[in-house]
Amino acid sequence: MTSTPGLSPATRARLERELESLRRQRESLAPRLGEDPLGDSADQADLLERAEVVSRLDRRITEVIDLLHGGPSAEQEAGLPSGTRVTLRFDDGSTEDMTVVGVADEAEDDDTSSLTADSPLGHALVGRSEGDTVTYRTPRGEATAQIVKLTPPE
Repeated sequence: MTSTPGLSPATRARLERELESLRRQRESLAPRLGEDPLGDSADQADLLERAEVVSRLDRRITEVIDLLHGGPSAEQEAGLPSGTRVTLRFDDGSTEDMTVVGVADEAEDDDTSSLTADSPLGHALVGRSEGDTVTYRTPRGEATAQIVKLTPPE
């Protein structure tokens, strides 16, 4: 499989493992879906439930394949690449360290918040540098933040 821009190696590996697991689950259910529902209504309900599970698996398989092959657009990568670290100071005086990710699935479970490149804040940071003040939309209206530190990925 070729490398997709915007996905870290760890995220790519996790998605590939998930895809393999989903395909195994799908395969284990597929032979039973062709069974003739001659039994009672409980057997028919079980068959319908398995069909719904297969449908959910198929949808997730498609999502994972899209993530592995699509990734974020070249425009997003050129503007704010995954792995960029940014420290922001907000209007209330608080500061927050964030790491830019190409897709939400890439967010790490550490003390640093994740910021997707295609979010309103991610778009506001494109082309900016330390000391700049950015304005972006939130569900509660416009917000501003000052860029304290901006470090591109190594």
